[in-house]
Amino acid sequence: MNSRERLLSVLEGKSTDRVPISTYELCGFNSKALENNELSYKKLMEYIRSHTDCVCMWNPLSNQGYGLSSHPVTRERESYRKGNYTITQFTIHTPLGELTHTIRVSDKVNTTWHTERLCKTTKDVDAYLSIPYEPVAYDYSDYGRILREVGDRGIIMASLEDPVCTAMELMEFGQATVWAMTETDHFQKTIDILHERTMNNLKNMLKIAVVDLYRICGPEYMTPPFLPPMFFGRFVTPYLREMTRLIHQYGGKVRIHSHGKINKVLKDILKSGADAIDPCEAPPDGDITLAQIKKQIGEKMCIFGNIQLKMLEHGSQDDVKKEVSLCMESAKSGGRYVIMPTASPINFPLSPKTEGNYKVFIETALEIGGYY
Repeated sequence: MNSRERLLSVLEGKSTDRVPISTYELCGFNSKALENNELSYKKLMEYIRSHTDCVCMWNPLSNQGYGLSSHPVTRERESYRKGNYTITQFTIHTPLGELTHTIRVSDKVNTTWHTERLCKTTKDVDAYLSIPYEPVAYDYSDYGRILREVGDRGIIMASLEDPVCTAMELMEFGQATVWAMTETDHFQKTIDILHERTMNNLKNMLKIAVVDLYRICGPEYMTPPFLPPMFFGRFVTPYLREMTRLIHQYGGKVRIHSHGKINKVLKDILKSGADAIDPCEAPPDGDITLAQIKKQIGEKMCIFGNIQLKMLEHGSQDDVKKEVSLCMESAKSGGRYVIMPTASPINFPLSPKTEGNYKVFIETALEIGGYY
């Protein structure tokens, strides 16, 4: 089987020749991806291209601005340097007043820290929602390139936010949980507005073209101990279900992304009707083992996971081999399993230890992942 056939088969619950191997955000077949243009990652990415099954993360460009809307918003920005960081503050002007947020970017780390969130109060949320909604337009002009580069060596996956993701990221996380717990009616109203906009935009995206797989991010914000399980059933599941149904209508597949403790909400995740779940973190980061997840939902959902990134960055090669063996023992049987790290490195240059452990992870998975 080629990688595309292997991945599509495992998503559909069909038999495969071996367990597919994904390296998550390290996408071998996307020439524009940072990891494919960073010298310290070159040898590892060559190895990944030769030995794994690419789930290529790619999204169409869009004119989306604030409020999930394409409505033009006046925005000012001010940047300055502090040590090894670039700090940027944005001020946006809404019909109900100004909002500010600040980000910090390190010189050698491929991520963004939000040091000041856009909203600090529910009044700020109302200002955010006062931005008039205009449907978002999507630009698929890059789609042909990514299709050619991936070919039969993998599948293409776009990433989406559910309304919980959009809402919770408006505030500092602690404040957002208090908002949901103490001003629940206001939170519900916000979620409903965001969901309507999300669905309209998603439909516009799907009408132009449909990729193989859609990763929906956000459910993890509603997992214990942050909020009670009943909140997940109220604010996550119904909206995931509608997003999933729409994507299925257009022929795409859906993967739910949720770090953390999912044991008490796993049944709600299953109710979404999605095809897959990731990254299924084991204790102590999560609260359920891969074997337990496999037993509960393995016949109905494809499981992606759960080699911990910290293991690949800091563990010994023997540790990595043992972890891969445990994953295969826990989830290989019966199919519907893709072995995959829970995250990917963000530091530059890439550590030789991390590079070596990635190769051991892939080698071991190839060695023991076959179906006979």
